[in-house]
Amino acid sequence: MGLTVALDAMGGDFGPQVTVPAAVQALLHSPELKLILFGDLSAITAQLTLLNKLNHPRLSIVHCDSVIANETRPSQALRHSKGSSMRMALDAVASGQADACVSAGNTGALMALSRYVLKQLPGVERPALISAIPNRGEHPTWLLDLGANVSCDSDTLFQFAVMGSVLAEQSLGEKPRVALLNIGEEEIKGNDLVKRCAEMLIQSPDINYVGYVEGHQLYSDKADVIVCDGFVGNVSLKTSEGVANLFIERIKHAIGRNPVRRIIAKWLFSELFDGLQQLNPDQYNGASLLGLRGIVVKSHGSADTVAFANAISEAVYEVKRQIPNKISDRLEEVLLERHY
Repeated sequence: MGLTVALDAMGGDFGPQVTVPAAVQALLHSPELKLILFGDLSAITAQLTLLNKLNHPRLSIVHCDSVIANETRPSQALRHSKGSSMRMALDAVASGQADACVSAGNTGALMALSRYVLKQLPGVERPALISAIPNRGEHPTWLLDLGANVSCDSDTLFQFAVMGSVLAEQSLGEKPRVALLNIGEEEIKGNDLVKRCAEMLIQSPDINYVGYVEGHQLYSDKADVIVCDGFVGNVSLKTSEGVANLFIERIKHAIGRNPVRRIIAKWLFSELFDGLQQLNPDQYNGASLLGLRGIVVKSHGSADTVAFANAISEAVYEVKRQIPNKISDRLEEVLLERHY
C-alpha cells in the first residue's frame, strides 16, 4: 500500500539544497513512498535538474509564494501563513492528500500551525516533541518534551508519558519503562508538579512507571521513555550534543596532524568515536509532534541530506504504525480508568 508525505521544501537553514536531495534519497529507500514538495517551483526544479530527477513518477511539486522565516513568532505565523510552504504542507495532511508532514522550519511556527490546522487528539492538551536518543542498551530511549512546551502542569506531563509509551511500544514490542526526569531519584525530590505526575503514573496500570531519573542517567538505559517539560528536555538534549562535540574536538586536537597518532587513535578509539557520533543529531534526526490528529515530524534546521532523509523515514514509520490512532485509543482507555 502506498503512502504520501508532504515536505516543507523551503524550511531549515538550507531549504531545497538539502530537502530535495533528501527527498530523492528517501524515494530510493521506500518504493511505496510518494512525496509532495511544497515550495518555490524554480528552486525545487533547479535541484531536481541537477539530480536528473525532474520527472520522477513518485514526486510532485506544489508552488508556494512564501516561506515562514526562522525568526517569525508563532502568533505572526498564524496570521500570515496562507500560501507558505509550511502551511500548505500541513493543509495537505488535513485534507487527506498526504499522510504526514515533514518540516525543518521554525519550530514554534510549526507547533502553532499544526495545532491550528490538524487539531489535538481528544484528551490531549498540548502536543509534545519526542525523539529517540542512544543509550547503553540495544534500544534507544525516547525523550519528551524537547521544546514544544516550555512549562507544563502534571496532567500534561502525564499525557506525555502515555503518548511516549505508545510510540516506544511500537519499536520495543512490549510495554516500555517510563520515568520522570528529576533532580533526584528519591520520592521527596522535585517540585509539586513532578510529584503529582508521579502519583498519577503510579496509579495507572497502563503505564510501566519506574520512578525518577537524573540528568546523568539519560543514557543509562534505566528507562525507555523519559518525560519532562520542554525547557528541561531541550536544554538536556542540546547540552549532551555539545559535550559530545567538545570531546571529539579535544581528541582530534590532541591527535593533531601526526599520521602515527591518527593511526593509533583510529585503532584504539574507533568504538569510542562511533559511540560519540551516535549523539550527533543527524543520526536520530526527526522529532515527532505527538498528540495531533495527524503526523508531523520536525527536522533539525541545520540538518544535512542524510539527516532530513532520516526525518522522512520517521514519518513513514509512524504512518505505517498508525501512531495517532494508537495514541488516541490508549488515551481513551487511560482517561476512562482515571474517571472510574
